[in-house]
Amino acid sequence: MWQIPGSEFNWIFNLIFIVMFMFIYLYGQRLQTYLMTRQAESGLNQIEALAKQGRQITHRALKDLKIEEQEVKSTLEYFLEFFTIQPVNVDPAGVLDRIEHLLDVRESRYEDYIERIAPEATAEERANVENVLAGAMALHYVYRVVRHFLLLGKKTKSIYYVMQLQMQLPEIIQIAKAYFEAVRAFADGKPIGDGMGPLAVAHFARQIQAGEPEDIAKHTIAFSGEFEGRTLWFVRAKGHGGHVGKPGLGIKKVVERHKGQIARIITVDAGLKLEGEETGQVISGVGAAIGDPGPEKFKMEDSGVKHKIPIDAIVIKESLEDALSPMKKALVDAVPKVIDRLKTLILNNSKKGDTLIIAGIGNTIGIA
Repeated sequence: MWQIPGSEFNWIFNLIFIVMFMFIYLYGQRLQTYLMTRQAESGLNQIEALAKQGRQITHRALKDLKIEEQEVKSTLEYFLEFFTIQPVNVDPAGVLDRIEHLLDVRESRYEDYIERIAPEATAEERANVENVLAGAMALHYVYRVVRHFLLLGKKTKSIYYVMQLQMQLPEIIQIAKAYFEAVRAFADGKPIGDGMGPLAVAHFARQIQAGEPEDIAKHTIAFSGEFEGRTLWFVRAKGHGGHVGKPGLGIKKVVERHKGQIARIITVDAGLKLEGEETGQVISGVGAAIGDPGPEKFKMEDSGVKHKIPIDAIVIKESLEDALSPMKKALVDAVPKVIDRLKTLILNNSKKGDTLIIAGIGNTIGIA
């Protein structure tokens, strides 16, 4: 037992020590759970506030399309709880075709619904509102999941549910803030960080005075130009509306159109950076740079394998917040670096007379 030598108050300190020890032994975990629960509740309140603001922005965006108030409320109720069931993957044969089919069905559901309730809106306006709805849905889902685990922890009085939630909350709140910024950017029609690929490709195409674009796949365009004796085919999603298009299918069609003539495929996309790394840093590698669930990336890789075409990647580093927020100056300043990297890659890895494909991957909202 701990004592204070020479003190006549030893018994008082001993009693205090015993009481504190018994309190911590009996109620320490409850106290810890209570404090963690309070922190988790505070985080949930932040996420709930973001979800409500996102819903309000979505409400205004729908109203701007001259949609009746009742229809706006009905649309929000319908889409905020909308879900997609992933296909079975126990037997992986054909799973990518099934994923693509579900993604196409989901996209057409959005498009048909918005077109029906806002027939006077332009295609770009409808595309932007679809993106606004997608961001609001993501925010709402994050809120529901965090609330679920918090209430489950309270219901079961399990410190482990609350502890896991409390430890991950800082990162979850960052994700929620990123989705909220995306909702605002889509509502305002501003370019986001994810559009770095299409933006860099568009600037490069203008430098070499590429030809007029043609529709090559859904929401996807292709156009060609000449650079140092090489023919470049550019593939990217259509702007100004918020589209990501089908770049894999676009590349596949260009490859099939020029059988045996494509010497190289170069993909340009935004990539998630690690903490401590610089936003806007441009790096190079090999492979198809695309954050796709699978179908579009598979088409790129399959085209490369079938026709023995090397696939290169140029990636612009940015955080999730950067990717979903209005494009920052550091990213805009990186566009000339991307173009320089593209030119170097083309000159060093191809010869005059070759035909190459340059694919700008990403969301083209606000990008012509």
